[in-house]
Amino acid sequence: MSHQAGFVSIIGKPNAGKSTLMNALVGEKMSIITSKAQTTRHRILGIVNAENYQIVFSDTPGIIKPHYALQESMMHQVEGSIVDADLILLMTDINEQHDEQDVLEKLEGSQAPLIVLINKIDESDEATVMQKIAYWQEKLHPKAVYAISALHMQDIASFIGTILAYMPEHPPYYEKDFLTDRNDRFFASEIIREKIFKSYKKEIPYSTEVIITAFKEDEKIYRISSEIIVERDSQKNILIGPGGAMLKKIGTYARKDMEEFFQHKVFLEMFVKVIPDWRSKKNYLKQFGYEE
Repeated sequence: MSHQAGFVSIIGKPNAGKSTLMNALVGEKMSIITSKAQTTRHRILGIVNAENYQIVFSDTPGIIKPHYALQESMMHQVEGSIVDADLILLMTDINEQHDEQDVLEKLEGSQAPLIVLINKIDESDEATVMQKIAYWQEKLHPKAVYAISALHMQDIASFIGTILAYMPEHPPYYEKDFLTDRNDRFFASEIIREKIFKSYKKEIPYSTEVIITAFKEDEKIYRISSEIIVERDSQKNILIGPGGAMLKKIGTYARKDMEEFFQHKVFLEMFVKVIPDWRSKKNYLKQFGYEE
C-alpha cells in the first residue's frame, strides 16, 4: 500500500485561531490558546498519523511587522514553514477587515497549494460569510475556501481527507508514535507561559520568557525547576506579587496542567530573573531557542 506524508503550514495574523485549529486536528493540546495576540512564538509541529499517511502540521506565530529581534525571529519561522509546505492553510478571522497585506507578502513566491479558512463564523451571519468567501476566491484563487469555527470543528475526518488530496506519496518523516517534534521541557515552559498570558495584562506576558532549568523524571514524581525571565525589576515585582501570592497562583495552575499533560505528579519550582531588553539581544534569543 502506498504511503502519503507531507507538511501543512497554518499561517495567518495573530489571534486568527491557528493554534485552536492545530490542537483540534492533532487531538492534543500542542499550542497555547489565549485571547491575547502573538501568543505563539515558536513554530510547533503537530503530527497526525494513520497506517497509510502522516500529516505534519506547523502552527506558526501570527504574521506581523516586527519591531524587535524576537519578532524578527518569529517571522523567520513563518517564512521557513512556507518554504517547507506541501500545503498552506491561510487562516483568517471573519471579523478581519481585509487588512491582510502582511500575510499576502509572506505568500509571494510560494508554489504550494493554498486553502483559505475563514474562522469564527459562529460570530457572524450568512451574508457576511458569503461575502468573505467571494473576496478570498477573487483575491488569491485558492484551491478551496472553507468557512469554519476552529473552536467547534465537527467533521475533522472529512477535513483531513481534503488535506490528503495534496499530500505526496512519501515515507513518514517521523516515527509513527510521535505527536510532535517538541520535548517535555518545551511543553512545561509553554504551560507556565500560558498561565502568565492568562493572568497578567499589558506588557508583562510579552516581556516574559520561561526556561526549564531542570526536569527530573522519577518514578513517582516529575521534579521541574524553571526561571521566568523579565526585562525590568518592576515587571519582576508585579509577576511575584505581594508576598509572592501571584507567583504562587501561577505555579498552582501550571502544576495542575502539567500533571494532566504528563499524567504524572509534578513538583514545580519557579524563580524570576531580570535580563534587561532580552527580546532585542541576539545572544539571548539564541540561548532561548529562537535563533538557529
